[in-house]
Amino acid sequence: MIRLEAATSGETTMRGNVAAPRLLLRRLREVLAEPISAQERLDKIVEQIASNMVAEVCSTYVLRSDDVLELYATVGLNREAVHLTSLKVGEGLVGLIAADARYINLANAQVHPAFAYKPETGEEMFNAFLGVPILRAGRTLGVLVVQNKSHRTYTEEEVEILQTTAMIIAEMIAAGGLEPIGRAGTLDIKRPLRLEGLGFGEGVGLGHVVLHEPRVVVSNLIADDTNRELSRLDAAIEKLRISVDDLLSRSDVAVPGEHRDVLEAYRLFAYDRGWVRKMEEAVNNGLTAEASVEKVQSDTRARMLRQTDPYLRDRLHDFDALANRLLRELMGRPHGPFAGALPKDAVVVARNMGAAELFDYDRDRLRALVLEEGAPTSHVAIVARALGIPVVGQLPNAVSLVESGDPIIVDGETGHVHLRPASDVESAYAEKVKFRARRQAQYRRLRSKPSVTKDGQDVQMQLNAGLLVDLPHLEESGAAGIGLFRTELQFMVASSFPRMAEQERLYRNVLAAAGDRPVTFRSLDIGGDKVLPYVRQSEEEENPAMGWRAIRLGLDRPALLRTQIRALLKAGAGHELRLMFPMITEVSEFERAQALVEREKAFLRRHGYQLPETVKLGVMIEVPSLLFQLDELFSVVHFASVGSNDLMQFTMASDRGNTRLSNRYDSMSKPFLRLLKLIADKAREYHVPITLCGELAGKPLEAMALLAIGYRSISMSPSSIGPVKSMVLDLDVGRLRARLLPRLEPGKGTSDLRPFLKLYAEEQGIPI
Repeated sequence: MIRLEAATSGETTMRGNVAAPRLLLRRLREVLAEPISAQERLDKIVEQIASNMVAEVCSTYVLRSDDVLELYATVGLNREAVHLTSLKVGEGLVGLIAADARYINLANAQVHPAFAYKPETGEEMFNAFLGVPILRAGRTLGVLVVQNKSHRTYTEEEVEILQTTAMIIAEMIAAGGLEPIGRAGTLDIKRPLRLEGLGFGEGVGLGHVVLHEPRVVVSNLIADDTNRELSRLDAAIEKLRISVDDLLSRSDVAVPGEHRDVLEAYRLFAYDRGWVRKMEEAVNNGLTAEASVEKVQSDTRARMLRQTDPYLRDRLHDFDALANRLLRELMGRPHGPFAGALPKDAVVVARNMGAAELFDYDRDRLRALVLEEGAPTSHVAIVARALGIPVVGQLPNAVSLVESGDPIIVDGETGHVHLRPASDVESAYAEKVKFRARRQAQYRRLRSKPSVTKDGQDVQMQLNAGLLVDLPHLEESGAAGIGLFRTELQFMVASSFPRMAEQERLYRNVLAAAGDRPVTFRSLDIGGDKVLPYVRQSEEEENPAMGWRAIRLGLDRPALLRTQIRALLKAGAGHELRLMFPMITEVSEFERAQALVEREKAFLRRHGYQLPETVKLGVMIEVPSLLFQLDELFSVVHFASVGSNDLMQFTMASDRGNTRLSNRYDSMSKPFLRLLKLIADKAREYHVPITLCGELAGKPLEAMALLAIGYRSISMSPSSIGPVKSMVLDLDVGRLRARLLPRLEPGKGTSDLRPFLKLYAEEQGIPI
C-alpha cells in the first residue's frame, strides 16, 4: 500500500493508506466502458485519480495543434476555468513538462521560477505539485497534474501511479472524441503536418498510411492478475534474450562490423536491469505485461528524442526495435513486414526497406513510398521509380509521427509530405495530379516524334528496365530501346534461384516485347548491398559496395554466370544479343567473361542450338580504374555504358546510401563532368558506341549537360522519357557546347556548373 504524509493542521485530512493503483485502474476501466461522451469520461477519470491519490486537485491539460495546452478537466480548481485556461508549450510548470517530456515534483510550486499563476483557476492555495507528461509513442499529447495544499514531495510510487494513468488518458486522446473549445480547430494528435525530405521519384501520391513494420497496438491495458502478467513478462524477456544471443552466436555475424554493433546494442538493452525493473513496476501498478512494455518504451523514447548526443539518438532505433520484438513476443504477433490486406490507396511508410520487399505490395494499390532513410540512388528508390511510384526519403522520425490509416500526400518532386492534410491542401494536390496527367498526355503526343535537337543532332533515348512489368512502357514512351535491362531484379524478387529455363523465358519475353528495338542486358549484378534473400553470405563485408559483387562474384562462381550466359544465348536465337558486364575493374576481367561467352556459344553450337545472329559484348564503366585503361578497353569491346551512380560514388569516395553524403557532391560539378567528357571523347576516338544509363540521364538539366559534352545515347526510367525528350526538342546542342566547354577548363569559374545550366535553360526557353 502507498503511504502519504499526514496533512498539516487546518488542511484536508488525508487517509494514511491510499487504494492500490490496481484498484484505480479497475475503476478507470469501468469508466472507459461507460456509454458517455469523451468529455464526461475525462471528467470522471480526474475524479477517480484525485480520490485514489488523496489529491485535492487533479487536472488534465491537452495539447492543441497551435502548441497550446488547454485545461480540459479538473477536480479542485474552479470548474469555470475548463476550456478557458491555457498555457503555451514552455510556459509555466505545465508548459515546461510538455516541452521536456519529464515529470516535475515540487513541495512548493509557487516559488519555482517557471510557475505561472492563472487567477481564474483559484490555485493560489495549493503548494505541492506533481505533473507528468501524457505520452504516446514518445509524443507528448498533454499533461496530467495533481496538487495539494501541504508542502510535501510526492513519493516515487505516486509518480508511478500518475504516469500509469497518464498512459490510459493518452490512449483515450488518441481514440478521438475530444474537441478543443478554444480558438484552435484541432488537437495536436490530429494536427496537419508538413514534413520536408528529399524527393527520390517524381509524381504525387494521395492515400492512407500503411506502416511497413506495423506498430503493435496494445488494446488490453489493465491487468486482472498481476502475478500472471509478471510471469508472462519474464517468459517473454527470456525468449527475447535467447533469440538475441542466438543471433550473435551465428557464424555469419561473428565478424566485427556495424551489423554486430547493432546486435550488441540489442543485447545491452535486453539485459538492462533498469529497463526490466521499470516494466515490472508498471505491472505491479496494474498494467498488463504488454502495456507495461509500451509505457516504458514511450517514456524512454520521449527522453531519447530530446537528447543532443547523436549517438544516443541513433540508439533509439535499436531500443524501439527491441521493444517491438518484445511486444510481438507477448502478443503472439509474427515478426516482419506488413502482411495484411492493403487499402486501395496505400502509402507505405518505413524506416528503410530493400528493393525486393517493395514487390510484396500490390502495385495497383500502392500510391507512394516514404522512407526515414534511403538515398536517391538506393536500389529501392531506383526500383520504385521504374514502377512509377513517387518516393520521398530522409524524413527522420517519420514512422513515429504517423498512425496507420492517417491520410497522407507524398510529393516526389519537391520532397514534401503532408500528413493529415487540410482540405485546401488536398484540393491543391488533386489539381496538381490533374495537371501532371495533362502534362503526361502532352508527353505521350511526343512519343512518335523523332528525338532530334534543334540543330539536327539525333539522340537515342532508351529505357532502364528489369522486370516484365516495365515492358509496356516501351510503346507508351516511344523509347528507342532498352539501354539497361537489370537481370538481377528477377533474382531479387524470387524466393529461390531462378532456373535456366525461367531465365530463358524472361529474356525471350523481353526480346519479343522489344521487337526490332535494341535491348542491352547487364549480367547478374548481385552481392554487396544487393543481397538475395535465399543466399547466406559466408562472411560479412564491411564495405559491400566495393566487395565481392557483380563480375567478381560471377568469375569466382563461373557456373552461375555460365548458366545466365547460356540462357541469354538460347533466348537470343535469331536476334542481336547485347550483353554487358558490370563492375569491370581491369580489362582482363572483361576478357575472362568474353571467354565464358565463347565457351557457351561453342557448347550450344555443338548441341545443335540456334545462336543469336550477332553477339555484342560491352562493359559498364563504373570503376575509376577503367579511366586509365580506356585505350585497351575500347580496343576489345563492341560498346560501353557509363553507370554514373556507382562511378560518382567511387570517384567521390561517397557512399550513395549514406544519408549524410547523398547531397554532398554534385554530379554537375566540374570534376565529374570532365570525367564523363573524357569517356565520351575516347569512345568517339575508337568509334565505340557509348550510352549513359545512370540517374543523371533521367533529369532534363543533367541530360542537357550530357548532350553538350558528347553523349548521344542515354537511358532512363520510363517516366523520365517525356520530360527529357521535351528538353531535347528545344535544345541547340552546338550553342550550349560552345558555352559550356570553356567553363570546364582549369581556372574558369567555380566548380559548380548547375547555376549556369539553369540560367542558360531559362534564357533559351528550354523546359527543365
